[in-house]
Amino acid sequence: MATFNKFNSFVSDLAQKIHNLNSDALKVLLTNTAPVATNTIKSSITEIATGNGYTAGGVAAAFVSGTDTAGTYRLILSPVAWTASGGSIGPFEWAVLYNSSAANGNLIGWWDYGTAITLTNGNTFTVALDQTNGVLTLQ
Repeated sequence: MATFNKFNSFVSDLAQKIHNLNSDALKVLLTNTAPVATNTIKSSITEIATGNGYTAGGVAAAFVSGTDTAGTYRLILSPVAWTASGGSIGPFEWAVLYNSSAANGNLIGWWDYGTAITLTNGNTFTVALDQTNGVLTLQ
């Protein structure tokens, strides 16, 4: 499983009430350009081309739960997936989580898969979001 990396601005955005992780629409998009921790908004990410089952802006990561247990908040989101149809999707190496409810599409974090991936027609790629430990924890 790829490791989650947070964008530096995520912490500041939380403090400024830009993110409501329990109710905002969160999405995952794909890119073949390495994100850096100092990226702040969706327009600073170069998204892969649309088509063949990939739509601009990515797909919604449905909220499952956001709970606080003993001072630790865990954000749990449903896994997201793309299936190539009518051709290939990609290549891409990174999946980026962002807040599509925020006017600027403020960034939250990303996963690095370590190598470029191209989905050929009929194949599916899933960002397997941890259903036990959550996408992220806040303490």
